[in-house]
Order: sequence, then C-alpha cells, then structure tokens
Amino acid sequence: MIIGIDLGGTKIAFALVDSDTGTVRARKVAPTNSQAGADDVMARMVTHVIQLCTQAEVALTQVSGIGIGVPGVFDDATGHTLFLPNLVGTWRDIAVGPTLTADLGVPTWLINDARAFVLGEAVYGAGRGYDNVVGFTVGTGIGGGVVIHQQLYLGIEGTAGEFGHQTLALDGPQCGCGNYGCLEAFASGPAMVAQARLLLEQQRAPKLATLLTGGHELTPALLRQAAESGDTAVAAVLETAYRYLGTGVANVVSLFSPNAVIIGGSVANLGEPLFAGVQREVVTRCKATPVDQIAIVPAALGGDAGVLGAACWAAHRSGQQQFGPLS
Repeated sequence: MIIGIDLGGTKIAFALVDSDTGTVRARKVAPTNSQAGADDVMARMVTHVIQLCTQAEVALTQVSGIGIGVPGVFDDATGHTLFLPNLVGTWRDIAVGPTLTADLGVPTWLINDARAFVLGEAVYGAGRGYDNVVGFTVGTGIGGGVVIHQQLYLGIEGTAGEFGHQTLALDGPQCGCGNYGCLEAFASGPAMVAQARLLLEQQRAPKLATLLTGGHELTPALLRQAAESGDTAVAAVLETAYRYLGTGVANVVSLFSPNAVIIGGSVANLGEPLFAGVQREVVTRCKATPVDQIAIVPAALGGDAGVLGAACWAAHRSGQQQFGPLS
C-alpha cells in the first residue's frame, strides 16, 4: 500500500492506494488551515493518515511509502519545503518529509504538485498508453511536467516543467515569479480576470456586469458565460488567452515532440473553446513537428490526479516495481 497526499493552499487530499493496481482504497479531504502554522498542519496530516488507514482497515505497517505533492519548491535530499507561496508563512525550511517519517514510521518523499498531477495522468489518466507526455495545469498559476519514455523527468532540483514561466513577450507584464512576459501573466485564471475587470471599468462588458449583480464570483467560467451571452469584448479576452496558452503549448511541443499534451486545472474546464484555440495555435506554429500525431486532451482523473501522482512517486522512490500498468 502507498499513500498519496496533495497539499494545497485551501485543502489537503489523501488517498490510500493499492500499489499493484492503482486502485484507491480510501480517500479523505481536509481543510489546510495553514494560518495555524506548519507544525499544526503537519500534526493534522499525521492524524488524517492514521484515520485513512483505519477507515480502510489497513495497518500502517502495511504502508510502504508516502508521497506528498507540495505547491512550490522543496529540497529533495532533506525532504524540507523551501518556498510554498500559497501557504501562510511560505513554509521556508519546514521538515515535512522527516516529520511524517518520524511520526508515522513510514518513509516519505516530496514532489511538486504539478509534476504529481502529470505523473498521475500519465500513468492512470489521459496519458495512459502514451510513451512521452507533457502536461499543463492551468488555474491560479500555470505549471506542468514532462514524462519521457514513461519516466518522470525532473531536471535540476525538480524544476523541469515550469511551463508557465516561459517568456512569450520580451516587454510583457510582470509575472509573480519576477520575470516579464511569462505565459502565466497572459493565460492564467487571474490574468483573464484582470483583463475582464478593465472591461468592466470601461463599461465594455454589459452582460458580465449583469451576471455579477446576481452575486456570482468573477471567474473564467463566468467570462465564458458572458461571452456566450454576447459580450464580444469578453470573448476577445478569452480568445487572446487561448492564443497565448496555445503558443506556450506549441513551444513545448516543438521542444519535446510528445505523443500527448494533457491540459488540466480550473481554467481547462472552459472546455471546447479553449482546446480548439490551443489546437489552432499548435497547428499554426509547429511547422517542424508532426502535430497530426499529437493528442491534445483534457485531464481525466479530476481530483485524484495529484494524490495518484504522489503515490506513484512514493512507489518509485521506495524501490517498488513500476506502480501499476502504463499501457
């Protein structure tokens, strides 16, 4: 048995996974409450792991490893988090891996949450059966990962796959990473919403303004609704974001020539218009790559992608045989 944990800014997901089949034996979700401090969060993670095993009637001694997807940077050698921007205090030099290992008696490894998402999708989701896969997570930020010959490629300090921080415009807007002109500054959820706010200030989005009077939150999904109701300026904002995302995907396709590109995250829920826009840009821009042989597909695992990917990683690091079938 393997446990996968997806540590997020607002919630933590847990899954007890059969390492032979990839079957999820038990699930649990709890609020992160990072304002209580890292020690409190880790103590509750330990409690939830114990409860998860109790729920499935599995002894901790039967668990061979724990994988934790973390939303930021960590030191793989020590198991310490270095910078988790979405958690209060940013979790600088927090001994997450060693703490859970000591408290539970189970070896624990960390993995970036976007890489965990891509690994989970490659093994059991939309990328299953493909040899080489790249994945994009598009939401509050844009992350990703690379699977080459059915193996997760991490690069230096696990940073391979930061697709949101490729530069698309030399003098573009500043990104949260400090660079200018990153894909994330053009095509993330907050980037779309920021452009929509400008339209509202300019009184150029009447349908969107009406929708907001109903108490709806300003989200990419609401932008699509306004666009479909006739807000042409909002439709243009979305189409521009799709073009930027498609350009970023095209760059990655040119670099890796994968069998499949998987796109997930809250923004990917915009659905067919987004995927059609991405596909158009890839076809237009990738002249030296056989794009007719590349599948561009939505993620398939929903909320299980992160925990399954983290579990896959723990299975790999614990020295087990390949975690479940890849084809």
